[in-house]
Amino acid sequence: MSDTTPVEHLKEVRANIARAAADYGRDPSSVTLVAVSKTFPAEDIAPVLAAGQRIFGENYVQEAKAKWPALREAYPDAELHLIGPLQSNKAKEAVQLFDVIHTVDRPSLAEALAKEIAKQGRTPRLLVQVNTGEEPQKGGVAPAEVDAFIEACRTKYGLTIEGLMCIPPAEDPPSPHFALLNAIAKRNDLKVLSMGMSADYDAAIQMGATHVRVGSAIFGMRPKPAASSGEAG
Repeated sequence: MSDTTPVEHLKEVRANIARAAADYGRDPSSVTLVAVSKTFPAEDIAPVLAAGQRIFGENYVQEAKAKWPALREAYPDAELHLIGPLQSNKAKEAVQLFDVIHTVDRPSLAEALAKEIAKQGRTPRLLVQVNTGEEPQKGGVAPAEVDAFIEACRTKYGLTIEGLMCIPPAEDPPSPHFALLNAIAKRNDLKVLSMGMSADYDAAIQMGATHVRVGSAIFGMRPKPAASSGEAG
């Protein structure tokens, strides 16, 4: 990473997204950039907000709770996405804090979210995480089980599922995983595809991503190690 600032990197990433979309015959406005600000302090995020970025991804409820209320006072139109694993006992705070939750992946969490949404009257948009590589250390529903899980979310828990999210295995070419996610979305009539990070968002855009989660390409190397769950930016 060079000495250029996150704001300069933000401009580069936006230009790259627009270029990739155009290359693949897509409208650049159909791809939403989620700037992954996990582990970065509010003072690093504020200039990126000031530069016009409004959609941010965080991994942990407690970390987001500590830094985002003040940032949102300054930028009330900021949109916060939870892209890390969510414990069922944190569902209440997640529903309070986040506008989009990308990591719905098990019945106990679906049930907890449904209860909190009913209680709070706040309805964050929900994505189901699919473990396309079937990696035991990662969250997400196995591809063979995802259709039934989406159906249960809709009918048993009364949740509106808008789309899917995946994190391909680091050692695999990402495109087959993105293609799999797209196919699952199509057969379940889902419009949102959260896929692609700093190293592979071009391939994700080619395969139909509507949301790309980009962290290190904007903010630089993380100030502390990321969690081992594979939730990187």
